[in-house]
Amino acid sequence: MARMAAFVVLLIPILITAGGIKLMRDSLFGVLFNPFPFIWLQFVVGLIMFGAGLAFFAGFLLRRDRRKGRVQERFKS
Repeated sequence: MARMAAFVVLLIPILITAGGIKLMRDSLFGVLFNPFPFIWLQFVVGLIMFGAGLAFFAGFLLRRDRRKGRVQERFKS
């Protein structure tokens, strides 16, 4: 059950990251979605979504590896 909960916790940021990649890709090809008035704003929102999802995933992995003792000395708290 704990593995299923961890999967669900990781699934949400992965979907946010994928949505950010899609927004950035569509803005590069000139496809503008309804809530965004400008293409550059759509790209910036996509970049923020990508960064937030990636940061959450990286933090999750770092925390897990710190608990198991698999990190280098400079990453230990």
